[in-house]
This record gives sequence, C-alpha cells and structure tokens, in this order.
Amino acid sequence: MKNSNDNIPVCPVEITLTLIGSKWKILILRELMHGTKRFHQLLKSINGISQKVLTQQLRSMEKDGLVIRKVYPEVPPRVEYTLTELGLSLKPILDAMYEWGEKYKKIKRLSKNNNF
Repeated sequence: MKNSNDNIPVCPVEITLTLIGSKWKILILRELMHGTKRFHQLLKSINGISQKVLTQQLRSMEKDGLVIRKVYPEVPPRVEYTLTELGLSLKPILDAMYEWGEKYKKIKRLSKNNNF
C-alpha cells in the first residue's frame, strides 16, 4: 500500500526493501561501509555483478540519497562513491544480516554433520 501524497509505501519494511531490496544494492552497501571506493574497486569486489548493473544500481542509490558520486576533473577520469549519512544509517541492518547469516551457516553445518 502506498501513501498517496508522496508515492512512498506506508509500511516501513516495504520502504526499506524498496531502497535496498536487491542483492546488488546490499553488496554495494557492504563494500562502501568500509569507506570510499572507486568504480572498478566495487566491480572487482562484488562477485558476479556486471559493469552495466553496477552503474544502474549506483545511479539508483545516488538518486535515493544513499550514495554520493564524486567525479574528479582528471584524465583518465576518476569517480569515487561514498555512503551518505543516510546510507551509513543502514549499517545496523547489514550487521543484523551478517549475524543471521553466520547463525544460519552454523545451523546448516550442524545439520549436515548430524546426517551421518
């Protein structure tokens, strides 16, 4: 359900998913939590993402106010991406996802080991 005034979902969970609900955006956030990165650094650090998809996701995140794109007037051009305060405010969500993933890995290992 969307709020008719500003086209933002009413449900806070839906708002969050709208902004970061893709696999790629979460992984971009993970990488940028460690600090500013150049485009090719992000491309190399996110396994399986194409240049086109990375560009699209970064543009979307910039539009949503999660990322700042800084272009330096150099040859060759240098472009850096940094999380905004809004982007950094998602750290507790990524931390919770990390913790959950670690617990899940342990459960799966235990269940696999107990099947002997």
